[in-house]
Amino acid sequence: MAKLSVNLNKVALLRNSRYTGVPDLLTFAALALEGGAHGLTVHPRPDERHIRRTDVDAIAAFLRPLRPAMEYNVEGYPDARYLEIVDRVRPEQCTLVPDARDAFTSDKGWDLTPAQMQMLAPVMEHLKKIKTRAIFFVDPDAKPDVLDRIAHIGVQGVEIYTGAYAEAFRKGDHRAALADCIRTAKAARARGLIVNAGHDLNLQNLPPLVAGIPFLAEASIGHELTVDALRIGFAETVKAYARAVAHDTLA
Repeated sequence: MAKLSVNLNKVALLRNSRYTGVPDLLTFAALALEGGAHGLTVHPRPDERHIRRTDVDAIAAFLRPLRPAMEYNVEGYPDARYLEIVDRVRPEQCTLVPDARDAFTSDKGWDLTPAQMQMLAPVMEHLKKIKTRAIFFVDPDAKPDVLDRIAHIGVQGVEIYTGAYAEAFRKGDHRAALADCIRTAKAARARGLIVNAGHDLNLQNLPPLVAGIPFLAEASIGHELTVDALRIGFAETVKAYARAVAHDTLA
């Protein structure tokens, strides 16, 4: 049964639009776990437009008595800054993305070119030393050789980018995009990799995805969950998403 990790980036983005500290991030972290989330996700970008370094530490302190049952997932580009952050908080999971520093959002998976492989080899050794699970962001139509290289360097799993699937769903014909996600998920699983998914997932497009990937381990959801929370409340929204991710027929 897949688990829900609530991404708090958009709550932090709202807070950063004022100097009052409202909304309080830890209040919403607690609401997420009370609502049925199995963990929390943050993506501390270099410009700190939403999650700040201080937030990463504060959430780590909040989660400390609840871990590892409630997991901490820290996303980011694996440069020296990111590694310093994860060294400090030792998350259960590190989701590595190939974003440029000025990326608007994460919308491209690793190609694992020779240059990327050379850069990532010492990163993987570093993450092994701190005993964190490494997840690589991949395209929904990831090539078999990319998945081969991911498995070869000791990565534990992948997160499939579902933004293209969500866009196709909005346009009314998601069959091909869903088939891409399912095909990549099966290929990753055949190589012994954990399969996660994330980006623009919501209560409408989650059911076909989790039905098509019954071995999905985790969905990390922030933007669409936060949007729905504006309408029906944060706690109730988390409950609905937790059911949908778990493929609960009552969702």
